[in-house]
Amino acid sequence: MKVGILPRIFARIVSPISRLLHWALRRIGHVMASDVLQALQVISTVALLEHNEQIVKQHRNPLNKCGRKVFSQADEDGITCEIIKRIGIKCGVFAEFGVGNGLENNTIVLASLGWKGFWVGAESLAYDLLPAPLTGQQRDFAFIREFIDTENILSFARRGLESISEDKVDVVSLDLDGNDIYFVEELLKGGFLPKLFIVEYNAKFIPPIRWKIEYNPAHRWVGDDYFGASLMEFNDLFEKYRYSLVCCNSATGANAFFVQSSYRDVFHDVPADINVLWSPPLYFTGEYGHPVSAKTVALIMNNIASVRSRHFT
Repeated sequence: MKVGILPRIFARIVSPISRLLHWALRRIGHVMASDVLQALQVISTVALLEHNEQIVKQHRNPLNKCGRKVFSQADEDGITCEIIKRIGIKCGVFAEFGVGNGLENNTIVLASLGWKGFWVGAESLAYDLLPAPLTGQQRDFAFIREFIDTENILSFARRGLESISEDKVDVVSLDLDGNDIYFVEELLKGGFLPKLFIVEYNAKFIPPIRWKIEYNPAHRWVGDDYFGASLMEFNDLFEKYRYSLVCCNSATGANAFFVQSSYRDVFHDVPADINVLWSPPLYFTGEYGHPVSAKTVALIMNNIASVRSRHFT
């Protein structure tokens, strides 16, 4: 064998082996990184659940102990169900303003119990709704795809009720990432007075701080602390219309629950001190459970009447 041939042969063999090893090591690294990330996610979820359990266990408001997630962002569904049970609403009417793509909000759980209702929001839903029924047939749910401002929110509310042949609403949820307190005020001034009103508050501003953004119809939340209004601002507004604060969800400190003061006696065990009811901001603390399927929610929203018949006949 001539001198120099062996090194060239060796080089031809080593080069592809080297590339293969490099690819294999990179692949192993990706797999290991993925496994580590999954493990960290599990640890984070477990830690979050344990943390929330500790908060709930120590909370002086019994409503917080009822917190559960079904389709809400965090524990709002369980709190809502306990409140309507205490008030005595078995099958009512809901309305929600600002529903995202329709996969995660505060009123899907009510639809799953057979309630009628409507949504208003600017975003397209992640699924198709059944066509509107023929004239004379009952409609259980309506979605109004429109951008909301103070000039039109009351007309949308009336249109929503008319579309489902109802004249009053029992539960309203509103979460529009900005001008919320101004929208709530328009609804209340216009006589839109549900038994339970759920609003997103800016938990950064602890009681007794009164703070709210300036109204701007073109406002878009950019992920910072410039949104909404403090809990104290909302409390002042709702007290004018004879509502009482009964809970702030403890899992995220994002939503406040106000009930008509005429029902205050069924919440005799709930502290009256707003400083006790306020929950701190625990946004972006993770998720648990399987992702929501558009098929799951579509099945609920398109079959409210059959659900209602199973629950109440």
